[in-house]
Amino acid sequence: MSNNKNQYDGDLEKFVKSLFGNNKNKKKKNTETVQEGNIVKEKKPFNGRQFAKSAILLTAIFAVIIILIGNIYVVKENEYKVVRQFGEVVKYEEEPGLNIKIPFIQSVTTLPKNLMTYEMTQEEINTLDKKRIIIDNYAVWHVTDPKSLISNAGTLINAESRMEEFIYSVIRTQLGQLNYEQIINDENSERGSLNDRVTENVNEYLASGAFGIEVVDVRIRRTDLPEENEHSVYTRMISERESIAQRYLSEGDADKNTIVAQTDREVRELLATAEKEAAVIRAQGEAEAAQIYNAAFSRDPEFYGLYRTLESYKKTIGKDTVIILPSDSPYARVLSGYLE
Repeated sequence: MSNNKNQYDGDLEKFVKSLFGNNKNKKKKNTETVQEGNIVKEKKPFNGRQFAKSAILLTAIFAVIIILIGNIYVVKENEYKVVRQFGEVVKYEEEPGLNIKIPFIQSVTTLPKNLMTYEMTQEEINTLDKKRIIIDNYAVWHVTDPKSLISNAGTLINAESRMEEFIYSVIRTQLGQLNYEQIINDENSERGSLNDRVTENVNEYLASGAFGIEVVDVRIRRTDLPEENEHSVYTRMISERESIAQRYLSEGDADKNTIVAQTDREVRELLATAEKEAAVIRAQGEAEAAQIYNAAFSRDPEFYGLYRTLESYKKTIGKDTVIILPSDSPYARVLSGYLE
């Protein structure tokens, strides 16, 4: 042992080689040669660090692309895009096109730009004459200021709720100033501008609260009565209509009698005037006839006497007439044919 120790004294490499043998046979070759004809190619060793760097770079690029795509938003023609940063509205886009937001910091909310119809729930109100009615209406509205809507209402649903509250408040106030007959009568001028007044007042409330929406039109679709009041109201309406119909009939009969009496009076006046004019014309004709007769008969008095006698026969002698005359009377002589 002492000899071996002295042999490798101061030479640690020799001592290791003596223990483990020649490591040249155990060492793996770092290079391999491939014989292909007369060309020898040397295969490079696998570099794991370079591969890891490339993989990390590709992953980072892919992640950046995904983040960019996820933060690009499209603005359509019929919508607003509201950009919020930490809950606060920083801007809104209304022009169609592509836009980008800051990742992980900003969020985008979509609001409609076109007109929308809001169907309201039915509600019972009292009229001026203490009648209960159920109204069913709808509203046409749109968003005018998306920033104000998000800041003060929060969401579209909240804005619709506030709008509905204002509409029912205004309708309750307006209809509470009218009687039931004025509400259901479409021809009544007092109801004609009700929808316009409701729309105007609701927009005033919305503007004062800066909710960023505007009501274009409010319409009452129908008015109904509560079920417990329908029968009594219908009965009263029928009796009122019957009384109105009877009044119309009475007025019609009165007008008829007036027209008939006026017509009869006009007819009597016309007949009297016609008879008066006829009498005058008849008298004038008889006077002219008498003048003509006198002028004609004055030319031959004897013929006139004969004519008058014959005319008298027409009135005195009939089918069963018996006449007793003295034989020497002129009448008998004429009948006997003695004209001299």
